[in-house]
Amino acid sequence: MATLQNRTEPSLYDKLNGPWHRPALFLFGFIVLAHWAEHVTQAVQIWGLGWTPAEARGVLGIPFPWLIKSEWLHYGYAILMLAGLFLLRKGFTGRSRTWWTAALVIQFWHHLEHLLLLLQAITGQHLMGRPVPTSIAQLFFPRVELHLFYNAVVFLPMVVAMYLHLRPTPEERAAALCACGSPEPALAR
Repeated sequence: MATLQNRTEPSLYDKLNGPWHRPALFLFGFIVLAHWAEHVTQAVQIWGLGWTPAEARGVLGIPFPWLIKSEWLHYGYAILMLAGLFLLRKGFTGRSRTWWTAALVIQFWHHLEHLLLLLQAITGQHLMGRPVPTSIAQLFFPRVELHLFYNAVVFLPMVVAMYLHLRPTPEERAAALCACGSPEPALAR
């Protein structure tokens, strides 16, 4: 009778930060860029086309106006971003991990702002008696501009992290759990 060897299959988390790290980063990057497209479209609608913020609903908000007003949607995206930044962090080393962690910390705050907005939408009790759900930073900045800012300050360190991750120093490459920064094999001529 053959004996079974003790083999443990790598967890999903280990795969995401090992052999699946590059495709997971590109999928996550695609989601982030799609979200950026929504915010940039909304900005163009307001400042380029002269629409009011209520009319400027991005791409998806035009056919689905209820979607842009859903605090659940915005909070869901904030959680997705937070989860992606957290789940993919282990695959980064050295300088890239520092930048990725910066994006994670900023997104954690952004997530708290969206949690506050969601709780106000659910309870109907708005911050400082405002007529609509209002985040802490919204007390000082308009919502459209604020979210462009938040997305930029999360996105920029992510981009720096990915750039450095794909171009590691020899020490960072040696410490890596994934092959993202490995040189591409030369094409056969």
